[in-house]
Amino acid sequence: MSGTAYHHGSVAVQERLGLRDAAAHIAPSIRPGIRPVAAAFLELQPMLVLGAAAPDGRVWASLLTGDPGFARAAGPHTVSVAGGVRAGDPLAEALTEGTPVGTIALDPRTRRRMRLNGTVRPSARGVLIDAEQVFANCPKYLQKRELYGSGPAAPDGPPARRGEALAEDQLAAVRAADTFFVATTGPDGADASHRGGNPGFVRAEDPRTLEWRDYPGNAMFLTLGNLEADGRAGLLFLDWENGTTLQLSGRAQTVYRLEERFVRFRVDSVVETPAAGPLRWSAPEYSPANPTTP
Repeated sequence: MSGTAYHHGSVAVQERLGLRDAAAHIAPSIRPGIRPVAAAFLELQPMLVLGAAAPDGRVWASLLTGDPGFARAAGPHTVSVAGGVRAGDPLAEALTEGTPVGTIALDPRTRRRMRLNGTVRPSARGVLIDAEQVFANCPKYLQKRELYGSGPAAPDGPPARRGEALAEDQLAAVRAADTFFVATTGPDGADASHRGGNPGFVRAEDPRTLEWRDYPGNAMFLTLGNLEADGRAGLLFLDWENGTTLQLSGRAQTVYRLEERFVRFRVDSVVETPAAGPLRWSAPEYSPANPTTP
């Protein structure tokens, strides 16, 4: 990590939008250590989203799940995650010694989230993440959901669907989504973040082109900053009712139009895994901060 909270890509976006001072004000919230309140939050979570680059260079976001405590602080600068990513996941071979990773623990029940970025190393339990950036985000654009049970994950179920473009049913799922996760990489390592809005906030123009408006946030611009420096990105869409995951890898760029900004994502690779996770969530209560979709 660099000696400052933001690398040149994030600074370029902050300056373009006139938010450099706002970003500097919030920079001290990005800490290298895991405070007790963060450790307590993490240990209650049944899921964690992890972003990284695979050995072939493609960036992916992956879902990790387990009983609460499967991800826990093992010290002020280390997180222990039981099991790692599931077999067959695009990142299954990626989590070797020193791989940069970004993670986000998001709790739909409380509309709270925490991001932790660093490097990974294997352990007897699964993997250890050495934390370099730890910070919380506000509940803006998070949909509220209740966890009503666990269904079977399907390690021996239907095989994953793989392709280079979205099928019609996958396009429909993207257009109906109210939440997705985005993984990016940059000069300081990897990052995983959340994007939310009312259904329709992600536009699927064709089987290989997605676009979404980048809503106003905390002025850090970690995701857009990474895209400024390195256009690789990975998206993760969840079917909250049955645990199916839709993972996309490709390249993204920020497009500025008048007073708004959009991210255009070009799909290079698609992996859909039925019942990849065991968690079953209720229908959403949409965030009051969500802008109206056209």
